[in-house]
Amino acid sequence: MFKPTIGPIIGHVTTNHARIFIRGEHQNNATVFAAVRYRAVDSQQWSSVTFARLSELRDMSEVLTLNNLNADTEYEYQAMWFSPMNPVHTVDSVAELPLQWPRESYRFRTRSAQALQPRAYIIGSCRYLRMTAGIASLPQLGDRIFASINQLIEGAQPPVSATLMTGDQIYVDDLNLIAPDREYKDILLKYRAAFSQPHIQWLMSGTSTYMMLDDHEIEDNWPANAGKSDHELYRNAMAAYELYQASHSPAHSLTTNGEVDRSKLDHYWYQFSDGDIEWFVTDSRTRRNLSADNRRILDEAQEQALLTWLVNSPARVKFVVTSVMFYPDRKRHGDDAWKAFPEQRLRLLETIRTQRIRNVVFVSGDVHGSLTARLSHSEDADFEVHTIVSSPLCNSKLLPYAKASTFILDQPLVRTAAGDYRHELTSAVVSEDNFAHVVVETDHILINYHDRDGKKLQSVRIKLR
Repeated sequence: MFKPTIGPIIGHVTTNHARIFIRGEHQNNATVFAAVRYRAVDSQQWSSVTFARLSELRDMSEVLTLNNLNADTEYEYQAMWFSPMNPVHTVDSVAELPLQWPRESYRFRTRSAQALQPRAYIIGSCRYLRMTAGIASLPQLGDRIFASINQLIEGAQPPVSATLMTGDQIYVDDLNLIAPDREYKDILLKYRAAFSQPHIQWLMSGTSTYMMLDDHEIEDNWPANAGKSDHELYRNAMAAYELYQASHSPAHSLTTNGEVDRSKLDHYWYQFSDGDIEWFVTDSRTRRNLSADNRRILDEAQEQALLTWLVNSPARVKFVVTSVMFYPDRKRHGDDAWKAFPEQRLRLLETIRTQRIRNVVFVSGDVHGSLTARLSHSEDADFEVHTIVSSPLCNSKLLPYAKASTFILDQPLVRTAAGDYRHELTSAVVSEDNFAHVVVETDHILINYHDRDGKKLQSVRIKLR
């Protein structure tokens, strides 16, 4: 009986459901299974065991589901993988075997349905972990900040509901000029190295983790830089992304028996709720249309779903996650973000303004700098939108940090016949490795930025309306 080689990762969690990612190891063509059991922390009785057979087709990984849980409850669980002596065992027959569980146990908490209850989140992006010949170079540098996140989460009030990793969890192209990875097996090695470091592994084992890709999961500035020979790269990169990031997310629906439906994955964007707070996590990378007559960063179906959600959702606070910045625009290299898709951005803003939608917050990363900013309208005093940017978790010495001078701040974001959309920074720009601790209270959102050692860099308060 062995501990998971990757994971366990607590993915999507609701009031009564949780998804747990586990990876085992290939055992010379032997049959391999993963197993999970759980109990409420104040209970002595373990649940019946949930089993799954592991396959090389999924890099010996699987997402197991726990159903019929109680809301707002802390659970203890154990996870392992094993290979029985008899090769003809099935998921049903291994339930009869006596199992010796590893000593390690983990904890997670289900969501509360209660409205107006304070909730907290960790937000971060851009975690650089250089790989050389399949081995992480100085991996402790890329894992260091997660020790600080774990320390903050321990005993935090309100408890941290989830971690949002908003892009560039790995850098497939970290050696792009020398020896870029393109093969599926090499990309899988990147994920295994990135997600098996001790501090991030501990974080993901106890805190629900939601992920969304950005360009470096494929190639820098994808798809603008895509070449004619990059079809295989894209296929391999997305297959690995689906295994390690999308698999435990709400992008996958459930089957009638409560298991993750692996038969289809229609799109990478998804929604989830946490009481009266809702999140819409976009795919602002793989559905782009770069043609001159119909430029889109979100495809039509995704845009319509986002607009419908913005208008119809009764959520008190609506977070929209986009891996690249919604605003403010960068002076240089801004064509990879929403700056290059002004018509679609304006459609979203006009919908928010004309429909009087309140407490919309855009969350992003990407720029290797962190900030908050407010967007207002010259002729509509009731309009207000905020953004929270958190990046990077770990930078490369080869990449610069963003500064206030990086952004266009001395002119309106958009000029229209109905008035100007004006923006202003509401924080300093953090130009070092950092993460954001976001707490949603009854009447405000508190954003605390911390450096890689956990020291608080600044606090920003957004008043809710």
